[in-house]
Amino acid sequence: MSSPLPDALLGPADIRELAAALGVRPTKQRGQNFVIDANTVRRIVRTAGVRPDDVVVEVGPGLGSLTLALLEAVGRVTAVEIDDVLAAALPATIAARMPERADRFALVHSDAMAVGALPGPAPTALVANLPYNVAVPVLLHMLETFPSIERTLVMVQSEVADRLAAAPGSKVYGVPSVKANWYAEVKRAGAIGRTVFWPAPNVDSGLVSLVRRAEPVRTTASRTQVFAVVDAAFAQRRKTLRAALAGWAGSAAAAEAALVAAGVPPQARGESLTVEEFARIAEHGTPAGHGTPAGHAEQAGHAEPAVRDGHTDQPDRPRQHQDQQQHRQQSEYKETAP
Repeated sequence: MSSPLPDALLGPADIRELAAALGVRPTKQRGQNFVIDANTVRRIVRTAGVRPDDVVVEVGPGLGSLTLALLEAVGRVTAVEIDDVLAAALPATIAARMPERADRFALVHSDAMAVGALPGPAPTALVANLPYNVAVPVLLHMLETFPSIERTLVMVQSEVADRLAAAPGSKVYGVPSVKANWYAEVKRAGAIGRTVFWPAPNVDSGLVSLVRRAEPVRTTASRTQVFAVVDAAFAQRRKTLRAALAGWAGSAAAAEAALVAAGVPPQARGESLTVEEFARIAEHGTPAGHGTPAGHAEQAGHAEPAVRDGHTDQPDRPRQHQDQQQHRQQSEYKETAP
């Protein structure tokens, strides 16, 4: 197999030249911060541990910096891009800079939150510089929609990286931590400085590694049921679980009964529980408005009506179209406190 040209990756001048030719100005609305340093994208690829036989899905490829670095290392890359101009230009950039590998690249012009299938072989890895304002919902959606993804490496805001990788008992442990751990073993995998982006963001960035669990969480409850308990527990995280889960269970007494049956102290708080403990609570609870405990309900593992926000510990909201929600999410993103 022929190697790509030494200068195939994009540098700062290449990025600005491409952007000028396309009339592209990075927008906060879509969380666009383009990586302009070739060493950084190669580092991301190395840290991801992808192999020549991997099929990688990338979300938010932008002008193609990371895409080109991935094509140097893996068998196939499928990029998901919502921006009309960037989606139209990316195939030409790949063809011009890596013509011998262009047939191993595919583009899906779509909001990542609406993607339910990808062309070609099933993806084995997800590697992405995720738009900061939608990073957590996009990550959870991809992990749920594509169970073939074994390894993931995403670049997100440093604070969100801390939340995703937090362990029970940590001050920043919350909804993103538990939901990510439902799918994978999660850990911080490095830090990225601000100067490698254009425009430079006003926050630091972090890499998060997720390795799919060899075995799913053992539970008779569905993902939807477990996530409902997680959402309720952290909606009022200062309260004990007996109080926080009262709405979910129908009453504080019903919540206490579910907690005791699950072996969880009613006076505990959500930030002390593992995902397995949340699953046990879901098994023993009878959510308000439902007649049977989760363990006896139909296993509707893919029935969650919408991928949730997850950026903060506020009650999750049904997701609307990305363009309608991003400005609001950006504001929440700046206000999130550890």
